[in-house]
Amino acid sequence: MKKLFYPLIACLVFLSSAWVVVNAPDYTLKDGYVIQFKSKDPTGVFKTMKASIKFDETDLENSKFDLTFDVSSISTGNGMMNKKAQTAEWFDAAKFAHIKYVSSKIEKSAEGFNVIGKLTIKGITKDKTVPLKVSKSGSDLTFSGSFIVNRMDFKVGKTSDAVPNNMNINYSIPVAKK
Repeated sequence: MKKLFYPLIACLVFLSSAWVVVNAPDYTLKDGYVIQFKSKDPTGVFKTMKASIKFDETDLENSKFDLTFDVSSISTGNGMMNKKAQTAEWFDAAKFAHIKYVSSKIEKSAEGFNVIGKLTIKGITKDKTVPLKVSKSGSDLTFSGSFIVNRMDFKVGKTSDAVPNNMNINYSIPVAKK
């Protein structure tokens, strides 16, 4: 019995040491991020963003994106249009100062990854899947992709011939490992 017992204990110790939990590392934003919205008119960027990012492509279960954009940082290249974008009709910056995206799940895709989460604009929260490509440079990463947001889903403005409902969102977010 002892001859069987010691090898069994040794085997169990070895196997249990192989089950080390890997936590996705934290990343901080680097300068040079771009969150751009495009249509025939308007086109612009959000200049101020805060982010809490954990990412490891081998540990997607523990990876997470929590992004917040300041509505007041909108820049269209036109001062009057920037002011109008912050009115109650459009983003209502006085009441809803931030746009927020929080992931709930990240999946591998043919092109990279899909980040599944909740997008909140003007107090309205909708499910949104965002395609994600990852570029590496040493321990730094850059997340990039593009997707469409229908502004009417979030009651941003009114339907008109001048401004399309669907806005193309392009992003590039460079990050450094903490």
